[in-house]
Amino acid sequence: MRATMPCLNGHGHGGKAACAVAACLAFVTFLVVALDPSTRASSWFLSSSSSSASVLSPFRPTATGSNRGSGASGCPLLATSTGGAGGGSGGKNSTGKKVLFRGDTGGVGRDPLAASFVNADSSYVDDELPHVSVAPAPSPAPESGFDDAATADGVIEVVPVTQRTRNLKLERLELGLAKARSMIREATRNKDNRPPLTDKNYVPVGPVYRNAYAFHRSYLEMEKLLKMYVYEEGEPPVFHDGPCRSIYSTEGRFIYAMEMENRMRTRDPELAHVFFLPFSVVKMVEMIYEPNSHDMRPLRRTVFDYIDVLSTKYPYWNRSLGADHFMLSCHDWGPYVSSADGHLFSNSIRVLCNANTSEGFNPSKDVSLPEINLRSDVIDKQVIGGPSASRRPILAFFAGGDHGPIRPVLLEHWKGKDADVQVSEYLPQGVSYIDVMRRSKFCLCPSGYEVASPRVVEAIYLECVPVVIGDDYVLPFSDVLNWPAFSVRVAVPDIPNLKSILAGVSPRQYIRMQRRVRMVRRHFMVNGPPQRFDVFHMILHSIWLRRLNIRLHGED
Repeated sequence: MRATMPCLNGHGHGGKAACAVAACLAFVTFLVVALDPSTRASSWFLSSSSSSASVLSPFRPTATGSNRGSGASGCPLLATSTGGAGGGSGGKNSTGKKVLFRGDTGGVGRDPLAASFVNADSSYVDDELPHVSVAPAPSPAPESGFDDAATADGVIEVVPVTQRTRNLKLERLELGLAKARSMIREATRNKDNRPPLTDKNYVPVGPVYRNAYAFHRSYLEMEKLLKMYVYEEGEPPVFHDGPCRSIYSTEGRFIYAMEMENRMRTRDPELAHVFFLPFSVVKMVEMIYEPNSHDMRPLRRTVFDYIDVLSTKYPYWNRSLGADHFMLSCHDWGPYVSSADGHLFSNSIRVLCNANTSEGFNPSKDVSLPEINLRSDVIDKQVIGGPSASRRPILAFFAGGDHGPIRPVLLEHWKGKDADVQVSEYLPQGVSYIDVMRRSKFCLCPSGYEVASPRVVEAIYLECVPVVIGDDYVLPFSDVLNWPAFSVRVAVPDIPNLKSILAGVSPRQYIRMQRRVRMVRRHFMVNGPPQRFDVFHMILHSIWLRRLNIRLHGED
């Protein structure tokens, strides 16, 4: 795309002469750099500013690749890995597939500690935000949360290459976020000595949360401050539409709710903290993908072209290299499609059901989306609630297809071999899947082709303690929810010991876990219209936390 000279936007007497002088100076400098083989792009880019820096800045190559479009003046810089979408290592991940995104795909180097709700004495964000230049991204944080990553405190700053005109609107947005960070940081300290915050609907308390007080404070700050902009470009069904009754229903329900949202959505992009890319990967697969072709390039091209349109028409993508933008997909191919643009993959907030760390999912910037299989427009009351522990005679239950690398192991060890651990591919005719789940204490949730499974939410709905079997899966809302308090996680090598592990849970402990499953269910409920603390707002809160992890500089 054509670079825009800053002086072409100048006004007043003598503007043409200044433009001519600046153009000549820039051209001579360009020739000197081009003819001198000892000049390197990195030293050119990172050199200290001088009086002519504002003239030369449009010519400067960035370490992350040039911006697309002419919507932004200047070339902003974001600390990120240079690997872009990453390259394959030739290995295989936990789902038995060839690794596509292994490598330096840790995102923008954001602080995994910045969104921690675990330790009361840990800082939510650092008091002194570091001034970041080009740096390698950290390795992905483990499943249990941001706080487990061994990195220093800090918030990633998106800084412009040159200081030019101040963007006062952006500075006001960042000032509001800074105040929210301070309040949430304070809420993480001395949580046990604070009375619960008042709330007319619900007050988060108890061990199902990693830090209930900090979560509540953060949620209230989100409701008060967060503004989202939905790009209007694109036509249904690929854009602004999605599936609402299928295993991918979370994708369509969220897109629909975003279209209807009127409290946190803004029509003015200048007031937005985050920007939503409203494409549906499920609809792309239905409308664009050629069945059995195994060619996903048209899907990637669609995403690439869409971002190209937005980055040309608006300044917001180029301003942050996508760091304040988010996409959402519940399709298995979501991670692969997101690699169509390096900045989308490495910088943007990707909300994915396929939250697989072995495929580039980075918990410090990406969001794990719960997979919910809805068969109607409303959740049937028959799939909500269940009996007490004393009326659940089956220890563990699973019924499902034999696919992926984990389920064959489960079926080999337990299919038809134990009345307490009922594992099968298909239930006999006339036997209700929901009824058997209601009669089971633990519901087994092994990964299939991908790491996510709708059985996790199904178990929560039916008050059956979920047992997650698989590796590399980041559980939904694990930055807020204390999953070990209401679920069991079993590694694949421990499948032969499944019965002894679950039988080792005492009756008293199980009653507590089941009660906590009932408490946490509100955060996975799909409501129309959305209600406070339900799955839609929990997704928004996860996006809100990731947005707090970066700070944009108000300079154009």
